[in-house]
Amino acid sequence: MNKFISFLFLVILLIIQIQTQTSCANIIPPTGGPRDSLPPVLVSAVPKDSTTNFHSKTIVLTFDEYVHLSDKINDEFIVSPNPENLPFPENKLRTVTIKLKDSLKPNTTYSLDFGNAIQDVNENNPIRNFVYVFSTGSTIDEGTISGNVAIAETGAADSTLIVVLHQNLNDTAVKKLRPDYYTRLDSSGNFHFKFLPHKTFNIYVLPNDYTKRYDDSTKMFAFYNSPVNVDSNNQQIKLYAYQQDKPKEKNTASSVAAASTKKKDEKEEDKRLKVTTNLESNKQDILSDLELTFNRNVKQFDSSKILLADTNFHAVTGYTIRRDTSLTKFFLHYNWQENEPFKLVLQKEAFADSAGNTLAKNDTISFSTKRESDYGSVRLHFNGLNLTRNPVLQLVENDKIVKSVPLASIEWYEKLFEPGDYELRILFDDNKNGIWDPGSFDEKKQPETVHRIPRKLTIKPNWDNEVDINL
Repeated sequence: MNKFISFLFLVILLIIQIQTQTSCANIIPPTGGPRDSLPPVLVSAVPKDSTTNFHSKTIVLTFDEYVHLSDKINDEFIVSPNPENLPFPENKLRTVTIKLKDSLKPNTTYSLDFGNAIQDVNENNPIRNFVYVFSTGSTIDEGTISGNVAIAETGAADSTLIVVLHQNLNDTAVKKLRPDYYTRLDSSGNFHFKFLPHKTFNIYVLPNDYTKRYDDSTKMFAFYNSPVNVDSNNQQIKLYAYQQDKPKEKNTASSVAAASTKKKDEKEEDKRLKVTTNLESNKQDILSDLELTFNRNVKQFDSSKILLADTNFHAVTGYTIRRDTSLTKFFLHYNWQENEPFKLVLQKEAFADSAGNTLAKNDTISFSTKRESDYGSVRLHFNGLNLTRNPVLQLVENDKIVKSVPLASIEWYEKLFEPGDYELRILFDDNKNGIWDPGSFDEKKQPETVHRIPRKLTIKPNWDNEVDINL
C-alpha cells in the first residue's frame, strides 16, 4: 500500500513538472494598457531642416519609432515650387528617404509638405502637417498668402480642391502651364502658402487632378481679380469656385446595356401604362400640385378623359393640367383648400405611349387635402442683411432648393410651410433673374455668390416658428 502511494505521488509530481515546462514554453503577451496615441517624433534630418546653401540629392528623415506612409501619399505630398518630376518618398523602419529627381533652382526656398502622410506603424498616428524646408540660397523665404475658398453656388467648402499660384501673369498660363506653387484646402476651405519668395502671383482654384490646369470649362474653378504681391504678412484672399458649364451625361457602354436590358424587360412585362402620384397617405399638399408619374413616355394626352370631382362626382372647375418636359410627368394645378375630399377619375384612354398602349383600366383616385394645422408658419428676421445686393432667400432640403424668395425687406413671413429641417442660404442675385449664375474667366466675370447660414431652420407643424438670423 505504501509503495502504491509513493508511486502515485511520483506520477503527480511528474505531471506537474510537464505542465510547468509547457506553460513556460507558451509565453502570453500582456493585454490591456493605454492605447498609443502619440505621433512619431523626428529625431534627425540629413541635411538638417531649414538648411541653407542646400546641394544634396537625398534627404533622410529619422523618427523615434517605426513609420509608414499612408495610402494617400500621392494626394498629401506637395513639393514647392512644383517640380517637373515629383520625387516619391520611400520609408523603411524608422526612416523616410526622399531622392530629388530634378536639378534645383538657385536661390530658391523649397518646402516638402507631407500633410498627414507620415504615420506610426502600430496605431497610424500621423505627424500632422509635417513640413521639411531648405534653401539653395543663403536665406529661407518667409512670404505667405492665406485665404478661403467657398463653392459659389452653395457657400459650402470643398477640401478636394487646391489653390495654385502662377508667376506668369498671362491669362493663358493657368490653361497651358504647370503651376509654380499649389496647396490643399482644409475642411473649412482655408489655405495657407508659406516660404514664398517676394514676387507677384496670379491665384486660381482647381481640382487636384494630374494636369492642375484649367483646360475644361466643366472643371471647378476660381480666379482672383488681380495679381497678389507676396509679403511677410498674411493676406486674407477670398475665392469663389464655380463650374461655368455643367458636365454632360455620357452614353457609356454600361448605360447602353442597361437601356437594352430595360427594353427587354418591358417587352416581357405588361405593356400597359402605369401611373403613380405624389400623394402621401392619400393626402394632397395644399401648397403644391398633384403629380402623375408614368412608367414610360406619354405621347398622347386627352384632358377630356380626366375628371377632378367632389365625393359625389360633381366636376370641379378651375384646375389646369400641364405636361413636364420629361414626358413622364403631369401636374394638376388647383387652388386647394384645407381638409377637402376629392376624386380624380382617369379614363384608360386619357394617356397613351408611342405604341398606343394605355392604362389597363379606368381608375378613380380618392384623396383629401391636408389641414392647415399640418403646416407651420415661419417668420425670419435678418439682422445685417444688405438689401442693395438683391438677396434671395433659399430654403434647402436634402441639397435641393425647395423654395426661393427674393427679399425686399429684412423680414420674411410665410403663413403655411411644410414642416421639416431646412438649410438656409442667401443668394446675392446681381442680375436679378432669381437664380444663381456662374462666372466667366474669359470675360473676367465673377460668379454670383451664396452665403450659407450656419444654423438650420426647424419648422414644426401647428406652430409659429420665429427666428432671428444674424448675418
